[in-house]
Amino acid sequence: MKVYPSAAIRNVGIVGHQGSGKTSLTESMIFRTGATTRLGKVDEGNTVADYHPEEVKRKITINTSLVACEWKDHKMNLLDVPGFSDFFGEVSSTLRVADSLIMVLDAVAGVEVSTEIVWEEADAKKIPIIAAINKMDRENADFFKAVESMKEKLSRQIVPVQIPIGKESSYTGMVDLLSLKAYEYDTNGEAKEIPIPTDMQAEVDEYREKLIDAAAEGDDLIIMKYLDGEELTQEEIIKGLKEGIADAKTVPVICTSAAKHIGTDRLLNILINFAPDPLHNLEESLATKEPAALVFKTMADSYVGKISMFKVYQGVIKGDSVLYNANKEIDEKVAQITTMQGKNQIPLPEVKLGDIGCVAKLTKTGTGDTLTTKTSGVILSGIEFPAANYTVAITAKSKGDEDKLGNGISRLLEEDPTLSFAKNVETKQTTITGVGDTQIDIVIERLKRKFGVEVETEDLKIPYRETIRGTATKVEGKHKKQSGGHGQYGHVFIDMEPYADGDFLFTESIFGGSVPKQYIPAVEKGIRESMVEGILAGYPVSNIKVNLCDGSYHDVDSSEMAFKIAANLAFRKACEQAKPILLEPVVNVSVWVPDQFMGDIMGDMNTKRGRIMGMEKDGKMQLIKAQAPLSEMARYSIDLRSITQGRGRFQMEFDHYEEVPQQTADKIIAAAKAAKES
Repeated sequence: MKVYPSAAIRNVGIVGHQGSGKTSLTESMIFRTGATTRLGKVDEGNTVADYHPEEVKRKITINTSLVACEWKDHKMNLLDVPGFSDFFGEVSSTLRVADSLIMVLDAVAGVEVSTEIVWEEADAKKIPIIAAINKMDRENADFFKAVESMKEKLSRQIVPVQIPIGKESSYTGMVDLLSLKAYEYDTNGEAKEIPIPTDMQAEVDEYREKLIDAAAEGDDLIIMKYLDGEELTQEEIIKGLKEGIADAKTVPVICTSAAKHIGTDRLLNILINFAPDPLHNLEESLATKEPAALVFKTMADSYVGKISMFKVYQGVIKGDSVLYNANKEIDEKVAQITTMQGKNQIPLPEVKLGDIGCVAKLTKTGTGDTLTTKTSGVILSGIEFPAANYTVAITAKSKGDEDKLGNGISRLLEEDPTLSFAKNVETKQTTITGVGDTQIDIVIERLKRKFGVEVETEDLKIPYRETIRGTATKVEGKHKKQSGGHGQYGHVFIDMEPYADGDFLFTESIFGGSVPKQYIPAVEKGIRESMVEGILAGYPVSNIKVNLCDGSYHDVDSSEMAFKIAANLAFRKACEQAKPILLEPVVNVSVWVPDQFMGDIMGDMNTKRGRIMGMEKDGKMQLIKAQAPLSEMARYSIDLRSITQGRGRFQMEFDHYEEVPQQTADKIIAAAKAAKES
């Protein structure tokens, strides 16, 4: 593949709801360009873009694929993006580097949840959008109904630039409202120009007028001429439409059937004529011409290792060179530069400003890092990924696989920045956190396939704690043992009370040397060790104050160990007397939902023992602030998706511990005792 100038490059994210036909449309486009000689199908598992085993098995896109192709002396960097909400991190990285988007809609369903979510993100970033209403050959497909759903639910000026010829199984082509030409496609997807059907002329005139209205609004000079009643030239219509698209004000709408290979050639032409090149509104204000590129995706390839996908924002990136990772402050050896068509790498001599390329085997560079020179001083803004709040505990099936598990997880974390991995000190569990359950299922599949590690999931243990709400005075702990020779003797009296200012405070009020000073640290140590496991359910004890008030000793038999044991005995007795209770972690929860789901969300939060702390408007969404026990929030990402049809999102963070209601505490204590016995 040759190197193209920036003006001849189109970086296009192909986005939309799951099942709208994004991958099929990508496949049709690259087949049309000649990048592949075989038209792959998702159902047959042989597409260029969806090549990972998990994608083939599930028939969904999981990873963003770069498919580079050439059309009419332009280079198209097509980024086929997942539509399933668990993989929105892939959308985030694509929106960071795409200069325009093809929003794919199902002609039957129209606007769906992911359509709205991605559209809002594109609005926030002012990314130009071209809409393709796909699957026009399906039963109940309705182009005009889909257009109306766009006008009703989405922002920007929605403007059809084509209208379909035929409907459902009789869909055969379209009328181009710009050129006022009609095209009919044969069974091989080849188009020929035909006269505009006479029964469509009134409809063509109506939508042509709407197109001219929209084009006029794209340019200040053109709108003045239009308002004065002058007729616009074809060049002015194209200019106004192009400017409206580039300024993220106007969205042209076309009709396609990827399955029948209808309309993809027109779509490619629209990308050349109307989608902006990378130089349009270049977001980075860069001072020098030294090379600077942003790594926006990392992949682990079983043959060549780690592959870093990058976009050049300044200068030229060449192979066989050394670049500086400005985030990690290290040099990286850049070997062969390539582009990709799915899993296939195509060598390139260099990657110019605005283009996308790939490089293998960078040692420390990760997603979001800037590759540049030491002298450029450039650090490009990174990528904001969605919050991940779905956590599961995992354990290797085989004890010998623990090291392999850690290595495998770290490799997968490089690929997916929305994942995190932790070892919980309190619960002794290994946990992995992601956006949703499907994402975690796929991580588990990949651990087995790529690294040979089989893991099991288990219920997440909640880090409960124990404390007291009463007091205990002068509680005795005595350890006395005689077994020939030196015996063991430790004897203490302690006071215990709640301590709100911290986890633990130890004091002593010994009078007259009843406990020698050298043994007092052993008493404190004995108490601290006893706090690791409380008397109710074996959870750590916190928020207590212990005072050593009296005791006795033996000149020969006393020792640090004996006083530690005595302290433990006193501690357990004191806990029993001081009204022990169970504490649970409580989190602050922020939930963003559309207005219509407010009542359902608040009702659901009440069932989770949650408390609504406040509500406020936040843009188009309502923000509900609440507090809830962590134990009730383990599957909240799944619950929220179900309640809001995928439109809600949430964040949570630990706030404090509070007493568990008695009925709930009884169940937790019983379960803990049963687990200990088993």
